[in-house]
Amino acid sequence: MKLILSLLVLFLSVNVFSQGTAVWRPASKESQAYHESRVRPSVPPYGLVKVKELIAKIKVDEEDNEALGKAEYEELSFREKFTYHMIHAESYSQNCDAMPPIQNEQKKIFAYLPDAFDEYDWSDRQTAFLQKNRDSIIALITESMTRSKRIGVNYKHAISQINAKEMIPFLIATYNLTKKDLDILTLLMQMMKDNEYEPFLMSPYYRKLYSEESDYMSYLNYNKGNEDLIIKKAMEFYNARNK
Repeated sequence: MKLILSLLVLFLSVNVFSQGTAVWRPASKESQAYHESRVRPSVPPYGLVKVKELIAKIKVDEEDNEALGKAEYEELSFREKFTYHMIHAESYSQNCDAMPPIQNEQKKIFAYLPDAFDEYDWSDRQTAFLQKNRDSIIALITESMTRSKRIGVNYKHAISQINAKEMIPFLIATYNLTKKDLDILTLLMQMMKDNEYEPFLMSPYYRKLYSEESDYMSYLNYNKGNEDLIIKKAMEFYNARNK
């Protein structure tokens, strides 16, 4: 089934571009390098070899989901389960839309994070694990970020999934180390949006990124003014929730 869908995507892509309705233009090396950094995960070390061996043995079901059996899953320790969830998503959900390369990706603050697992999403079992163990997940991610000085796309999705608002100052501090991971700014905006923070909902940024006229690829141009305003709004949101 995956092969058929993949071939369909390829056929549609070739057909569309051959008719001249879109131009498939390679992105610059700088843009490509930034894209690769955007989709790079953080890989937990806890039982990593064991977890990878178990994942390799998973049998795909009739809907192309790839879930570890209940018995094997329950035998994993908490930290091993964390590793499993951070490197493997169980639910198949392919998007058949072919997207041309993004131009100047390093100069854009996107409305949404890139996919963490390509054609897969976390299953209900996996999201339930993250939410049930919210405080411990925050602690493990914070520990990893402190050690590596970066945050992978999978950790960003986990933070969004568990609505880890208390991490906002740490996220900003991590961003300020290099000021290159613009998806941290995206994550801050997504948290303000998901928590319906009114000053953000009333801003022109919100209308540009999340209104009915916007789409998944909507973005703000990266500049110091936008950077400063997003951080300022995020800290105001953080401080408001602590009053």
